[in-house]
Amino acid sequence: MYAENREARRPWKRAAVAGLILVLLASAYLGWSRGFREEAQPAWVFESAESRFKYGSIGAEHDAGIPYWIFYVLPRVFPEKFRQDGQVVPGGYAALGVAWEQGQELPVGFTKKTIGFPRVANNCAACHTTSYRSGADSNPIFVTAGPGHTVNIQNFFRLLIDCAKDPRFDADILMAEINRVTDLDVIDTLLYRFFIIPITKKRLLEREAQFEWLYRPDFPDWGRGRDDAMNLTKYFMIRAPMDDTFGPTDIPAIWHLGKYQWSKGHRLNYAGDSQDVHSVVIDSALGVLGAAPADKADFLGQVKWLEDYLGRLPPPAYPFPIDAGRVAAGKPLFDAHCATCHASERTGRPTPLADVGTDRGRLDSWNKGAAIKANKVVADMGIARRGLVEEDLVGYRIPFLDGIWIRAPYLHNGAVPTLRDLLEPAASRPKVFWRGYDVYDPLRVGFVSDGEDARREGSRMDTGTKGGGNQGHEFGTGLSLAEKEALVEYLKTL
Repeated sequence: MYAENREARRPWKRAAVAGLILVLLASAYLGWSRGFREEAQPAWVFESAESRFKYGSIGAEHDAGIPYWIFYVLPRVFPEKFRQDGQVVPGGYAALGVAWEQGQELPVGFTKKTIGFPRVANNCAACHTTSYRSGADSNPIFVTAGPGHTVNIQNFFRLLIDCAKDPRFDADILMAEINRVTDLDVIDTLLYRFFIIPITKKRLLEREAQFEWLYRPDFPDWGRGRDDAMNLTKYFMIRAPMDDTFGPTDIPAIWHLGKYQWSKGHRLNYAGDSQDVHSVVIDSALGVLGAAPADKADFLGQVKWLEDYLGRLPPPAYPFPIDAGRVAAGKPLFDAHCATCHASERTGRPTPLADVGTDRGRLDSWNKGAAIKANKVVADMGIARRGLVEEDLVGYRIPFLDGIWIRAPYLHNGAVPTLRDLLEPAASRPKVFWRGYDVYDPLRVGFVSDGEDARREGSRMDTGTKGGGNQGHEFGTGLSLAEKEALVEYLKTL
């Protein structure tokens, strides 16, 4: 009788085991589908090279991505944390000074990609897109690969950490706000409540120690259009202990990178600390990813595309009227006073700091030992490149001047608002001005840097603060007023 009962139970056992396997398989598939399945971005992103540069993913969503619906509701839950120069600014992410094209869901340089669930990350365009307006009532014009002079990177880093530290970064509060703007299905609702929100909070808080230096009261804010790139590299890539160096610099233009030739001794970055274009694109992209690439082959493919696109992208032409007579008078002045550095074999190469006399903060923020460690980190990822220069730095790289009209403010640290100001002795240059306002000043060649609107929208730049000195580069300061005007007119054409 026992044997008969055992035989009768076997089909049920087999069915139960089969059912359990099916449940496990379905759960595994659901977990993969809702947590890890990667979908291609929509076709419109790749309709043009410019669109791809602005909105195409470079893989940052894997480790640095913010879940889309959390990103969406942060301005609703934490409106007081969206600040500019200590003041709350309405408009959500617009308070960060990001370039935002009409009709687009996200700002330029913010990518959206589904990896299990939609995530938001960044690409190179977040920092390397310039906007300018001809007047306060004009619509902005966006210049691809230009210096992002309006974006406040430091505030973005602080924003994410400050939100994660707030008790309101809580599943109940965030889900209540998410439910007001969308209808998640049951699975996504459970994932957000019990996994996505808690994990996002944990990962953002893990960044707090690495970003500790951004909160130091003895360091001035970077302000709009600047970052402290080499300290970011030290504290993120090689996890160096915090020191007292501080070297904020203007975000650079990255068009026409093909002009840099390693064989001619050209170097990249302000202090000439990166050897070639391939290296600097890799390092910059890794900085955006915040980790080793999830798919190395895809990452290197993105790097190759960026090199090709940015290598041949021309600088923007000056869009306002030009006085041809002044241009003709300015050309010989340029040849006599500027070309020896900016249109010669010296261009693109480092020059000793004593020759130019500008603020040394950026130079002191990096050294040979840090370069060696950073190169090892990238090599350990299995990524080959010439890399960072493993030697002590002597000074700043002499820049090419293509598109110089829209690369204001000037000097490596953005301490001089316009080209006309740069042609004045350091003692006569503005000591305080507001950077990050995008109305263009065609007379002084730069952006409007004072007045009610500039003060409201821009960041206060005090050249007496650490890393913000406006001294040095006093070339051409002895020219007459007419000669300075002619030289500036010629510079508009470069």
